[in-house]
Amino acid sequence: MPGGVDGPGALTDPGDDERYMREALAWARKGLGRTSPNPAVGAVVVRDGQIVGCGYHRRAGEPHAEVEALRDAGPRARGATLYVTLEPCPHQGRTGPCTRAILEAGIARVVVALGRDPDPHVDGRGVAALRAAGLQVTEGVLEAEAARLNEAYLKHRRTGLPFVTLKWAMSLDGRLSARPDAPTPISGARSLRYAHELRNVHDAVMVGINTVLADDPQLTCRIPGGRDPARLVLDSRLRMPPDARMLRQPSVAPTIVFAGEDAPAERAAALRAAGAEVVILPGRRPAIRAVLAWCAARGMLSVMVEGGSTVQGAVLAEGMADRVAVVVAPGLVGSRDAPAPAGGPAPLAGRALLRLREVTVRRLGEDVLIEGYLPGATERVVRPRTADLHRMR
Repeated sequence: MPGGVDGPGALTDPGDDERYMREALAWARKGLGRTSPNPAVGAVVVRDGQIVGCGYHRRAGEPHAEVEALRDAGPRARGATLYVTLEPCPHQGRTGPCTRAILEAGIARVVVALGRDPDPHVDGRGVAALRAAGLQVTEGVLEAEAARLNEAYLKHRRTGLPFVTLKWAMSLDGRLSARPDAPTPISGARSLRYAHELRNVHDAVMVGINTVLADDPQLTCRIPGGRDPARLVLDSRLRMPPDARMLRQPSVAPTIVFAGEDAPAERAAALRAAGAEVVILPGRRPAIRAVLAWCAARGMLSVMVEGGSTVQGAVLAEGMADRVAVVVAPGLVGSRDAPAPAGGPAPLAGRALLRLREVTVRRLGEDVLIEGYLPGATERVVRPRTADLHRMR
């Protein structure tokens, strides 16, 4: 067989495919939040029932997962099976074609979780090239899990928009803070760490100007080994102070302020002098879709909206949210005038309850975390073609 089979037992038993693909998915997760605008991909090489090579895509411009795993395997790759979480690329980009590396290594069989990468440079051509060269290719092994892992990448390529997560913490009586002009500690220690874990894997964090004026947040990731997301501020009139903490504290992540057409030029100049990137978009108040489209064009695959209430409501009203993560703390604010989540434009006006799907609930210390997907999000992203039936041709 082309690709080089070195004798009996060189091919992996298909019954073990899921076990080895789970290992490849575990390697892929190591790249989450680091690879944009590329996907997070993992790969393992298996020969005679043993994993002989592992790798993952670390960041854009560096070798892809397949190349890393093949290098790790070395000569043991000849006649082996390669497990990879996304269709290998067949084109020359910042790195060489993975299909060529697979053929040159002498791989005999390739197992792919997501056999169709929606990027127009790939889109089935990688799998077709491997089959044309005589390799045995199996698709659809743990396809849904692989799609969920790369939900941001898949949405970006299919819609031209980033994947959007709404995140907030609130009291039992549904309030974000005791007063609209000052922060109120709500989340416990484990919930705060979870918020930083989310920042670590999102390309950007979005807040409105009212949150900046009330909280003066840093919006950094403060966990060991974490990386800061880009900080996005919606500020139609450029009221953000040039000495705001996110402009004063050191970070390689940019602070990007989105303003309307009639924003004062002198304020834009002052913010730029302080280190912010100021983006002027059409209209008096930039539309959420326009902001997200700008982010996607910049290569941002995922955006987390942390606040405040008006921004959350606007994201929902424009139908731009995909996922919700809410921390509920066991305490009461007790004020009807305190800010509530998702204020601003009424996203549910005239409609039934916007019920989440694929809901999970878990404890974070004394707090409760509720996560789920908005209607339509799963269809935009996770669309397995195999329904648990592995395709092998």
